[in-house]
Amino acid sequence: MEITAIPDLPEFQVGENIATHIESQVELTSDDVVLVASTIVSKVEGRQARLADFPASERAEDISTRLENLTGETMEPEFVQAVLEESEELLIEAPFLLAVTSFGHITVNAGIDRSNIPNSDLLMLPRKPSTSAKRIRAELTVDADIVITDTSGRPFRHGQRGVALGWAGLSPNRDWRGEHDRDGRELSATVQCIVDELAGAANLVTGEGDGGTPIAVVRDWSFGDHAGDENVFRDSAEDIVRQALRSWSFDDDS
Repeated sequence: MEITAIPDLPEFQVGENIATHIESQVELTSDDVVLVASTIVSKVEGRQARLADFPASERAEDISTRLENLTGETMEPEFVQAVLEESEELLIEAPFLLAVTSFGHITVNAGIDRSNIPNSDLLMLPRKPSTSAKRIRAELTVDADIVITDTSGRPFRHGQRGVALGWAGLSPNRDWRGEHDRDGRELSATVQCIVDELAGAANLVTGEGDGGTPIAVVRDWSFGDHAGDENVFRDSAEDIVRQALRSWSFDDDS
């Protein structure tokens, strides 16, 4: 498998065609997987905003004050309001904001970015990343697969890694259930989230800082002869961790 970051891409503007820029730099094949950072998808979809666009509610003011008292760091109430408006639910309000986005992704601060945004304060995630992936794929001249990526922290581990927010052209999971191990035992639980694994691999070459390489191409990789599974974001009713968080509260005096 080969992973290559696409060089010489511009600062993307509202309304630009991402597919055109990709194909101006690389000759794709139908077997390629193109991994696109959510930041540029958000930029072309006009998801930039100013802090002033989010007048703070009383709840946002209270959360902002509490977080500053706990951490000693300022989180503007307008930013908290933006997180509230981008969230279906806040699972944790202290000592940080853990939000459920409208499309099911759970992440800190609803995934709102504050870096690499010329002339704006905030960059929200795409509203419907899989719809965005389908649009980019339809605009390509070949049927390459598309994965929209972001970086996200993980429970129980330090550091961030690439994750998939949306995809088109491939199943997000390899379903190994019903296949067998080397001893002939039938696998009953293994579902491999390949879009997250591809996103993590792409992040190794695209980077996190000022490199300006938000798109990578994976070549000579195959899904293989496996069943697919479309479930990535756990349903709330089946997510015992989410249920536990709803009944948990942070002790400000701890």
